[in-house]
Formats: sequence, C-alpha cells, structure tokens
Amino acid sequence: MEYLEIALKLIVGLSILNVWLLRAGKSTEWRGGNATNIAEEFEAYGLPKWFMYVIGTLKSILAVMLIVSILYPQVEAVAAYGIAFLMVGAVAMHVKIGDELKKSFPAFTFLVLSLIIALT
Repeated sequence: MEYLEIALKLIVGLSILNVWLLRAGKSTEWRGGNATNIAEEFEAYGLPKWFMYVIGTLKSILAVMLIVSILYPQVEAVAAYGIAFLMVGAVAMHVKIGDELKKSFPAFTFLVLSLIIALT
C-alpha cells in the first residue's frame, strides 16, 4: 500500500503543479465555461482576479506539501484535506456555471484521490 500511496501523492501533487505553473495560460478541454486560460476561467466563475492568485498559491503550496509528505508524513493530512477542500470548490464552480459534467472530472478525481490519501 505504501507504494500506491506514494504514487497517488505524486500524481495529485505533480498534476496540480502542472496545471498552475506550466499550463495556466493554455487552453484545455477541462476549463470552465469557454475559458482558454485560468484567468478567463476565474472570470467565467464570476470570481475576482486576486482570488485566482490566492487559490493558485494555496493549491501550489498544498501540492508541494503533498509531495514532501512522502518523506515527512506529518504534513500529509493538512495537504490532502486542503487539496480535497479546494477541489470541492472547483467542482462547485463548474456546477455553478452549468458546465457539462466532464469538465469537473479532473477536480472530482483529485478530490477523491486526496481523500483516499488522507484516509489511508
């Protein structure tokens, strides 16, 4: 089980860092509304630009903490539950603007994986 948990931490942590640090300005099929980047996505959700920076910073810090928890398990709960909490918000934003269900799939997946990490 230990190797599976390490794999899940790496998948979730690196995926979040990829979205927020490498792909923030790129279009994907998962963006809310008709957004072509993260800034437009937050605008589609009706959220202010400063909030995008807050969420991006929190998600990046929690993703790094999740990866670090491989060696320092004492930060695992904060990282995993924190990511799960933010993913609930992400799914809620997709629902709020009436996105098709598939657009919330990554957020829902990371929510479930974060809870699995936290509860094992």
